[in-house]
Amino acid sequence: MPSVTGQPTAIKRAHRGGAGLPSTRKRDGAMTELVEAVDEVLLGIGDGVTRVQRKQYVAYQRLRNFACVCPPQHTKLLVYLKADPKEVDLVPGFTRDVTGLGHHGTGDLEVQLRTERDLDRARDVFRASYAAA
Repeated sequence: MPSVTGQPTAIKRAHRGGAGLPSTRKRDGAMTELVEAVDEVLLGIGDGVTRVQRKQYVAYQRLRNFACVCPPQHTKLLVYLKADPKEVDLVPGFTRDVTGLGHHGTGDLEVQLRTERDLDRARDVFRASYAAA
């Protein structure tokens, strides 16, 4: 595209490298490992699970989305599930009812994962969300 002076101007395009979760800041090793572990658990939860990369999150679906994983924050990874928050024992700092609150992804139950131990605690809720989809 020529400029006013007749010289071509460069067109710059931003490119986000790599598959998986989009991120605007570099993730540390522990968060990267946690993202990979969550991906493995959600893909292996049952038959016919597919991963769909969206702009703001990664969706895991059977017929419909049952889990959405947002890009990791500094200290935690947020997963939104289709499980009914009224049927889950909510634990402050771990699970939260986000019914009526704006967020990326599908589902009304937010699970906050900080370590792989949290992932082990969340497996039953992941299964309940898979069953609900």
